[in-house]
Amino acid sequence: MHIVIMGCGRVGSALAQTLEGQGHTVAVVDRDPTSFRRLGSSFSGRRVTGIGFDQDTLREAGIEDAGAFAAVSSGDNSNIIAARVAREMFGVENVAARIYDPRRAEVYQRLGIPTVATVRWTADQMLRRLLPSGAEPLWRDPTGGVQLAEVHTSQAWVGHRINRLQDQTGVRVAFLTRLGEALLPSSQTVLQEGDLVHVMMRTDEIDRVEAAFAKGPEEEGGQ
Repeated sequence: MHIVIMGCGRVGSALAQTLEGQGHTVAVVDRDPTSFRRLGSSFSGRRVTGIGFDQDTLREAGIEDAGAFAAVSSGDNSNIIAARVAREMFGVENVAARIYDPRRAEVYQRLGIPTVATVRWTADQMLRRLLPSGAEPLWRDPTGGVQLAEVHTSQAWVGHRINRLQDQTGVRVAFLTRLGEALLPSSQTVLQEGDLVHVMMRTDEIDRVEAAFAKGPEEEGGQ
């Protein structure tokens, strides 16, 4: 896939190097040509100097052949404008924008533009480690009806299989984080102490799901 990244700061350069390492072709756009030094000499993708929401600049970066676009500059307005141009003018299907203001991020998320609210994400992740309770939304669909969330799981679930957790709580486990690594579980995967459980669920079910995860498994035959 060809991917265009607007912004060659720490996030943009790291993203570009990672994507190129995975075999994708990458073009990075930044108005400051000195920022491309962060990419290193091994980066073989395009370096395009210009404004990331300018159509001619985006064409030079290969936006017409791109399967994805990431706007990760330091400006909220620039990021959201560039994301909308990529999606609405060039029809790029996979678009994401980094937004520092969490209120703006929620608005644009509802408009169908996936956003990453940097400050909120960092604070939320710290809180999840300090105060691990309830559910923390990680993603919502544009309608707000379905969400991916990390749900605090009672120790009582340790030793039980994923299929029992799903059957009794009505969620679908998307993945686990185990010892710092993401794990795609099967229905027979057994929960271990320290696992972080990430689930897909209906937003209006969050209170019930939190209670079920906190309570532990109901008594029944087998696991």
